Amino acid sequence: MSSLPLRNTTARWRDLDRRHHLSPFTDYQELKRGEAGSRIITRAEGVHLYDSEGAELLDGMAGLWCVNVGYGRKELAEAAYKQLLELPYYNTFFKTATPPAVELAERLAGLMPEKLNMVFYGSSGSESNDTVVRLARHYWKLEGRPEKQHFISRTYAYHGSTMASASLGGMTPMQEGFGLPLPGFHHVMPPYWYDFGGDLTPEEFGKKAAQAIEDKILDIGPEKVAAFIGEPIMGAGGVIVPPEGYWAEVQRICRKHDVLLVVDEVICGFGRTGHWFGSQLYGIEPDMMTMAKGITSGYLPLSAVGVSDRISEALLREGGEFAHGYTYSGHPAACAVALANLDVMEREGLVERTREETGPYLQRRLRETLEEHPLVGEVRGTGLIAAVELVKDKASRTHWEKIGRVGTICRDHCFNNNVVIRAVRDAMVLSPPLVITREEIDEIVARLERCIDATARDLGVM
Repeated sequence: MSSLPLRNTTARWRDLDRRHHLSPFTDYQELKRGEAGSRIITRAEGVHLYDSEGAELLDGMAGLWCVNVGYGRKELAEAAYKQLLELPYYNTFFKTATPPAVELAERLAGLMPEKLNMVFYGSSGSESNDTVVRLARHYWKLEGRPEKQHFISRTYAYHGSTMASASLGGMTPMQEGFGLPLPGFHHVMPPYWYDFGGDLTPEEFGKKAAQAIEDKILDIGPEKVAAFIGEPIMGAGGVIVPPEGYWAEVQRICRKHDVLLVVDEVICGFGRTGHWFGSQLYGIEPDMMTMAKGITSGYLPLSAVGVSDRISEALLREGGEFAHGYTYSGHPAACAVALANLDVMEREGLVERTREETGPYLQRRLRETLEEHPLVGEVRGTGLIAAVELVKDKASRTHWEKIGRVGTICRDHCFNNNVVIRAVRDAMVLSPPLVITREEIDEIVARLERCIDATARDLGVM
């Protein structure tokens, strides 16, 4: 692919970035103090990124867990172009719709778990989880139970950055100093056996983690709890894979106490686990399901909430306006790109390929290469999502002092060695595009091994 002519120099872009651009999740003092400044990414193709200095990087994170069909897909660009010429924008407020929005809704209804047949659109995962809060409370009001206002989630969970979605999440740095969580939001332990399992088997711990949800429901009062929300696999929380039986027990508990079960599929959705949705992997039957990222492979912003018949029937039966929505809900160009994205995934069999070929291969290569490394405590994952936990002592599952320091060291080694792998606390997490080949997987694993070796040398372990 030919690159567009660069409009500026790297130095100029970095200077402009320092003076005018506030990046998310960035220490601005550190950025301003650093000599290099931001790395300027200028183009991409397949699973590779290219910076303004001409360096080629392997993208082990699919952008931000989202570029499932890889970079440079002309089909998606052409879908956006055609739609922008025909109808670049119209809203879906006040009994209005556009063809791409309704056609995508039908398409999603055919892919989602059974009994999810309607969708509500937004532009991001944060917006979709914010919508869940509003819609759940609205539903219980329609059912004559307006006191069901409370939500339960897990520590380490990430559900977005709005005030409501950050309250749903269980990441304390996103809450401290911001007056969060808002009232009515509660958190229990995650199904993170490696950190919290102690002497229990993973299966025993899974039951304990599920029981924590029921204990919290009983503590609040089932008559006050609107919903429980969780990712099938906790992505930004560190690729926390639940023990066998955990989700079945969670679902039983929610049904027992008449608590809505909401599944956040923003990361796990659209093939990441080798299934269209992580819910299908674990046999979850959600009342609502949030989607974003892979729905367009990140080519345009779009999110959706899958809504069960239980909830949609109440909306239709009781009537009245649901006073919620966004300017870009069901944006026609974004929906057109999503339809083209699903076409690519189905035509190339990317979900099946992830389940049967590349996913098992990535998991095997990571384990073969890294499980015996002195710095590696655990390798976990499924499909094309994985984590490598870096620890001080393998036998006792003891972490290094100041959680996150070792992960940051390794992440920086990765970036300097032209492979994008994210650090969550001291876990190195991977989520490459679904179009990745075996050869590219081999190269990612080889570079990660070199970077973990370099980290071990920094720590005096090797």
